[in-house]
Amino acid sequence: MSDERPYDLVIGLEVHVQLLTESKMFCACRTKFGAPPNTQTCPVCIGMPGSLPVMNRKAFELALKAALALECDIPRMTKWDRKNYYYPDLPKGYQISQYDLPMSRHGGLVISDPKGRFETKRIGILRAHLEEDAGKSMHDEQAGKADSRIDLNRAGTPLLEIVTEPDLRSPAEAKAFLTELKLLLNYLGVSDCNMQEGSLRVDANVNLHVHTPRGPVPTPIVEVKNMNSFRAVERALAYEAQRQYDAWRQTGRRLGDVPKQTRGWDESRQATFEQRSKEESSDYRYFPEPDLVPVTVSDEEVDRVRASLGELPAPLRARLEATYGITPYDSDVLVNQGRALVDYFVALAERCGDGKAAANWIQQDVLRTLNDRQIGIERFPVTVEALADLITKVRAGQIETSRGREVLARMIETGKPAAEIMAAMGIRPVDDADLCDLCRELLRANPKIVADLKAGRLKAVGGLVGQAKKRNPNVNPSRVQQLCLELVQEM
Repeated sequence: MSDERPYDLVIGLEVHVQLLTESKMFCACRTKFGAPPNTQTCPVCIGMPGSLPVMNRKAFELALKAALALECDIPRMTKWDRKNYYYPDLPKGYQISQYDLPMSRHGGLVISDPKGRFETKRIGILRAHLEEDAGKSMHDEQAGKADSRIDLNRAGTPLLEIVTEPDLRSPAEAKAFLTELKLLLNYLGVSDCNMQEGSLRVDANVNLHVHTPRGPVPTPIVEVKNMNSFRAVERALAYEAQRQYDAWRQTGRRLGDVPKQTRGWDESRQATFEQRSKEESSDYRYFPEPDLVPVTVSDEEVDRVRASLGELPAPLRARLEATYGITPYDSDVLVNQGRALVDYFVALAERCGDGKAAANWIQQDVLRTLNDRQIGIERFPVTVEALADLITKVRAGQIETSRGREVLARMIETGKPAAEIMAAMGIRPVDDADLCDLCRELLRANPKIVADLKAGRLKAVGGLVGQAKKRNPNVNPSRVQQLCLELVQEM
């Protein structure tokens, strides 16, 4: 990093994940997305005097599951705290969260990049703690109107806030971390991580360590908000790094006098903008929540939840690569599609006996159909057995790959087996002796191509392959090329 640009970029992320529960963190109100405003509320979540919260045990168990998958330490006792601040969508005037005794801390998540933009590294998790969400402010920005309304349906929604160490060094690493974290949480069934519905929100703390003859000089930390996609996170961090470096060059030492600030990301302008000065923990006046008892966790509960995690994405990728000989890129694509597709791939690879071929057909043909039809692998019309039979025929040379893809397209449309469709299309194996006779005939009819091949210009064989395909569409181009080159040596 330091050899490529005059500063080191330092990034830490705060990820708020909505837990997959039917009710809120401290009351029985539903968490369903899209309900009419203020229809999923009660005296507890709108902060009516005298109402008392009761912890959602399911939310705590889901948070524990995520924390263990992130290799966090789990204390045997954790407590709740009040985070005090005043905002229109926070009816109580405080948020129930966790401060000095969070339910987990000191974990990590390994990230890698199949494209090789950065080396595999472990990103530290400072803490993962539970809290309730605030409501939502809605501003009417139509011309001639200046109305603001509050929807408290989200108030009290259970969140797991995952805070990383400042270990990320590039926008690409930040995006990779978020992608891997989302995948992990999906596999665990902890959250749907739908950013469009607010189930996953990201804030990024970013600053630079500028290289100077006196040593690295840090710029003030900026928290960037309002990023509604992982791509937006990547773009916002790249913009903010350049903005901070430009500011440092203009102000020099005086930049150290600039306070920490919070900036928003404007997707339309592709730029960050100043919102307010950044709060410190002391600004929130944390104190223990008096209406909730501390939560205790036994060794047996931790062991039970850890045993329920199942095979997580990272070890699953490693197993697929080791067992079926596929590349890290292939395993990454397959695992990112979800466990159901991985199971389809495993069954296909076992039946056709070629993991690489199975991965290629899934990525090039199966996924295209799933995306076009917007369906899951469970509704893919071609069974594992039928696709394995087709791949086996291609590998055996009974049909060449391009025509095999035509056969699969018809299998998808009709549901018929490969053999029946091949017969209907007039596709049948070409006897090797007949193919040799065809190649000899083509060589005799093309003396110039023969001369080129003898002179070492091997690309000329492509002309013979094209002629062979016209004479018999069932020929295997690779076999035609091989036979022609062998026969030329005998001439």
